[in-house]
Amino acid sequence: MTSDPGSDGDRGSEAEPQAQPLVCARCGIRADGPRPTWTCSVENGARIHFCDTCSRENLRAIEGRLDSAWW
Repeated sequence: MTSDPGSDGDRGSEAEPQAQPLVCARCGIRADGPRPTWTCSVENGARIHFCDTCSRENLRAIEGRLDSAWW
């Protein structure tokens, strides 16, 4: 018995999504794995990440809750 793509046996559309690599929203550097020290921010409903360097350089603006467009 073969399974056609639209049958209940096909789980391709229900598979868990692949985790996207982290990319710094400021400098564009890509993380090669999990980065627990990166900063995560929600701006305009979107989750964005900043690398260690960009986070340190803009710490006051981040703590002041300024959108990244201002810094």
